[in-house]
Amino acid sequence: MDDALESLQPPNTLRLRAQAQALRSVRSVVEVESALAWARARALPVLPLGEGSNVVLQPQLGALALLVRLSGRELLEDGREFITLRVGAGENWHALVVWTLSRGYYGLENLALIPGTVGAAPIQNIGAYGREVAAFVVAVHARRVSDGTPLTLSAAECEFAYRDSVFKRALVDSVVITHVDLRLARRPATNTDYPALSAALGARGCGDNASPQEVFDAVVALRRARLPDPALQPNVGSFFKNPIVSRDHADALRGRHPDLPVFPLDARYCKLAAAWLIEQAGWKGRRSGGVGVHPGHALVLVNYGANTAPPLLALAAEIQATVAQQFAVQLELEPRVYGVER
Repeated sequence: MDDALESLQPPNTLRLRAQAQALRSVRSVVEVESALAWARARALPVLPLGEGSNVVLQPQLGALALLVRLSGRELLEDGREFITLRVGAGENWHALVVWTLSRGYYGLENLALIPGTVGAAPIQNIGAYGREVAAFVVAVHARRVSDGTPLTLSAAECEFAYRDSVFKRALVDSVVITHVDLRLARRPATNTDYPALSAALGARGCGDNASPQEVFDAVVALRRARLPDPALQPNVGSFFKNPIVSRDHADALRGRHPDLPVFPLDARYCKLAAAWLIEQAGWKGRRSGGVGVHPGHALVLVNYGANTAPPLLALAAEIQATVAQQFAVQLELEPRVYGVER
């Protein structure tokens, strides 16, 4: 590895042109430690990347881009009711879901077809159709960027929240995740409460007693029908988080917009559907400057030919401004923006 700038266009699903100071692929903990030592010797920050499915890379990254490719699935505990797996951070997430289901390890079926790697899952606390990965994480193993020493965090120490964790706050840019321990059930206990999933299962004749395989199949079908394949239309999935507002604010909006989807969280707060807000603001399907909002799902921004991130981020800012003006709701980006424009 030398000091020549390295292209990051392939390892990001938006296919945006970006250059890192250096690039290294790591397949073991030893290789992670070696790469971190190399970066420290040059005072370079480190950007771990899985499949680049939740990042927006600016044209210039003054960092070592670390392609985390650690693999492996190890059964740590094999109980009658539950099992515990240790999975390499570089494993593809959907492939893991398929494998666990085939082995009779249940729980992840609602999280099928989410792009990315296992190591990225706890950072974002990935979730879909009524489940979040936080419900299954036992521990996350990492190496500190500052000195390469090991760090293990329990689920509580990960401080999981909606699309959030300690890795996006106190530990941002300071650790490289190497393995994740997951606890799964041996007995099916499906979660079919999410309205879209419940409706899909009903249409398939499954109902509330659907098997894990039936839930998996329905989720895969839903995602394929609603979301564009990043390999065909470069995107990072949902570009905005569903906003959380006070119940008073939600009630006021509902008074003016009776069709607004509102999901109560507790006595004080509700979650709103960002896709609905964006669509009502007139953005669904609009294209400009090589980027646009997907015509099938307003949460998805697509790179239709833009070379770099600025046009995409400008579009996102326009959407945020319009939604704030019309609904007094501030949308927050879901992917992380990394680097500088030039």
